[in-house]
Amino acid sequence: MRTGSEPTTARSALRARFWLCVWGLLWSMLGTAAFAVVGRPGWAAACGVLWLVITIDMTMVLRHIHQGPHYQPGRDIPPYLPPENRT
Repeated sequence: MRTGSEPTTARSALRARFWLCVWGLLWSMLGTAAFAVVGRPGWAAACGVLWLVITIDMTMVLRHIHQGPHYQPGRDIPPYLPPENRT
């Protein structure tokens, strides 16, 4: 629900999240491979799960980046009334 106190130019830091995903993806891939080579299957599995989570997050970030900016009402649009106060 819009309260009227949101910044009119608010944007999410999607590109920063993307590069953090790239960094995490590289480390989780390296960790999975390194732990598998030295014979630590538990740690390799943990890094593999982290790799999966990072891949899903990166997919969502890229989807949001490709969607582009969404409409944000300006200062001249009044805030919406809460559902229980509508008449």
